[in-house]
Amino acid sequence: MFAALARAPRVRRGPITLSFVPADEPGARVAYALDRRVGSAVDRNRVRRRLRAAVAVHATTLRGGSYLFGAQRAAIELPFDVVVRSVAELVAAATRQP
Repeated sequence: MFAALARAPRVRRGPITLSFVPADEPGARVAYALDRRVGSAVDRNRVRRRLRAAVAVHATTLRGGSYLFGAQRAAIELPFDVVVRSVAELVAAATRQP
């Protein structure tokens, strides 16, 4: 599945990106990939926890498939409400693509 996510189209909202591969079975599988360029392990874990919390807000609206979220260094400074809104926009944009 990770190979399919690597080839999947990527959508971006600010410093947050999302790749999505649809699946026929129900349920969403979510993964987070943060490069060392994001910052120290503490910074990467903080961004990952915030992304995980933002995805949990929208968990009931996720389509079946695999989601791979990524972020750039600027995501560290984003307010949580902006992260939540970005995740919603990314999910809508990624699942809309053919």
